[in-house]
Amino acid sequence: MIVFGPVPSRRLGRSLGVNNIPPKVCSYSCVYCQLGRTQTMKVEQAEFYEPALIWQEVQDKLGQARDSGETVDYLTFVPDGEPTLDARLGEHIGLLRQAGIPIAVISNSSLVQRSEVREVLAQADWVSLKVDAVDENTWRRVDRPHGQLRLSEIMDGAREFARTYQGELVTETMLVAGLNDEESQLKQVADYLGQLGPAISYLSVPTRPPAEEWVRPPSENALNRAYQLVAEKVERVEYLIGYEGNAFSASGDLEKDLLSITAVHPMRAEAVQDLVMRGGGSWQTVEELLERRCLVKAEYAEHTFYLRRPNSG
Repeated sequence: MIVFGPVPSRRLGRSLGVNNIPPKVCSYSCVYCQLGRTQTMKVEQAEFYEPALIWQEVQDKLGQARDSGETVDYLTFVPDGEPTLDARLGEHIGLLRQAGIPIAVISNSSLVQRSEVREVLAQADWVSLKVDAVDENTWRRVDRPHGQLRLSEIMDGAREFARTYQGELVTETMLVAGLNDEESQLKQVADYLGQLGPAISYLSVPTRPPAEEWVRPPSENALNRAYQLVAEKVERVEYLIGYEGNAFSASGDLEKDLLSITAVHPMRAEAVQDLVMRGGGSWQTVEELLERRCLVKAEYAEHTFYLRRPNSG
């Protein structure tokens, strides 16, 4: 599924997701990634989907949303990998402009040192850049980047993008216990975020099943200290640690809805139950998807999640 939702986004309201990268092609293999370990590590851009195909799927989903009385606040590039690896991202954004809905791109920042990538990102109305660490050792332990990447170059590229970008720039920092939640590390990140001057700096913790089972969120004390340190450097800081709710879109095709949403957005059990009820479906559909290994269940932080199994068709 290339286009999914609308789904509730903790940052963007009701977001229609655009999955412009096949699973799981990325420049990072983050320890906390909800989609598991990266299968194909890349830093060179490639063409994946035709812009006309993505535009048609977006139009179809927007039509379904209108018919059901749902709103869409953003069209968001939030794929199975890093969106800027798509050599046609700029073309996609250009076509989606016709919808008259703000466009967002959620990036891991890994290619922002390239001028052509900055030019494409500049076409979006809202851009999120990941900043998990600003020292080489921590960055490699948390984000596990492609061997050709250099953190200093990425940081310089993000500074340049922040200096020239006319849209809304936000940053996101994922905090993992024992990896990047020490006070010295947090101070370095806060100083750098102050240089970028984002509209909002989001502090996240793992809330969905991560790539590595040992990943855990930091303590409340570490979270509070992180907030205080970043707030000294950035005007607005927000946590991204709350549950986004169960208001997922139901098109009437329960199997398609479940597979499209869980491909990039693992769902809590109660959200799946709510989607079944609102869509007039049966829990038997969920059981059949589990039996066919299209869906899998995972336990994390005392919650049961449903995820689409990679390469399940």
